[in-house]
Amino acid sequence: MIGYYVHHHGVGHMTRADSIARALDEPVTVLSSRPRPVEHGSTDWIDLPMDTDPAPPADPTAGSVVHWAPLGVTGLTDRMAAIAAWIAETSPRLVVVDVSVEVTAFIRLMGVPVVVMAMPGYRGDDVHSLAYRMASHIVAPWSRDVYDPEWLRPFADKTTYSGSISRFDGRERDERDEPPTVLVLGAAGGTSLTEEILAGWTDPRYRTHAVGFGGADWVDDVWPLLCTADVVLTHAGQNAVADVAAAGVPAVIVPQQRPFGEQIATGHALATAQIAAVTTTWPTAHEWTPILDRATGIRRGGWAALRTHGAATRAARAIATAADGSRSAVR
Repeated sequence: MIGYYVHHHGVGHMTRADSIARALDEPVTVLSSRPRPVEHGSTDWIDLPMDTDPAPPADPTAGSVVHWAPLGVTGLTDRMAAIAAWIAETSPRLVVVDVSVEVTAFIRLMGVPVVVMAMPGYRGDDVHSLAYRMASHIVAPWSRDVYDPEWLRPFADKTTYSGSISRFDGRERDERDEPPTVLVLGAAGGTSLTEEILAGWTDPRYRTHAVGFGGADWVDDVWPLLCTADVVLTHAGQNAVADVAAAGVPAVIVPQQRPFGEQIATGHALATAQIAAVTTTWPTAHEWTPILDRATGIRRGGWAALRTHGAATRAARAIATAADGSRSAVR
């Protein structure tokens, strides 16, 4: 049995867990505060209480040792108790944590090996370093050729760079005749894009189709839209980037503000590798046509550098190998 802790913010962690669980050859139990989707590759799902409280948090970092461990929050206590009870009952071979320093430390202190999913941005602080040091293995879900952060290099001997993991890897293209389209993808984790900004974008060559933000409807399966788009405009979240890479579509990437500069780092890596047109702000009306031209002018095939094909399988193989190695160490 493999456990898999899924952070509740956005849907990216959950989607990535689905892809990896389907690639593993053993049962996977997800532990998360997010509700289980109708279809998910995990075998079982443990609902965890939220670790927050309406009152202002007291000493949330435990003296700057962790990121979130406030005093007196019942949900946090119940959350850790549920994790401990599940471990005591099932004795998992290993738990994947995506992501939480506190959960990583807690599970490892229970004597269970942990694989940590790395995240982009600056993670060289003492708190993140604690989790990386405690991990039996680290999976960086991106291509090292595109993004090789200095803070992760000290852990190179126990890190697998799997490539960018997309739920659409291996899926046949959905080819349909559509008018030339710019597809605008929002984010479950929030976006600074507004309907007012979108309304100012006009280019007689393209129609604009927006999904997943503001007044735009959320679409669970965007693959047909990705396949028929001429240009995609989206944020720099890991799953959004991986899905665009799987489709191989020219893109405009606008990194959003996230903790530790996560999306800014991803955007910088894509710009440096000349894979997509990256801009720090949403285009104004007069910038719209030039940024589309810049995106379509980038060489085709650049997305292959992200190694999306087979990424979930490589991550699953690293996790299974870590579990086997930990068991051998105990014996």
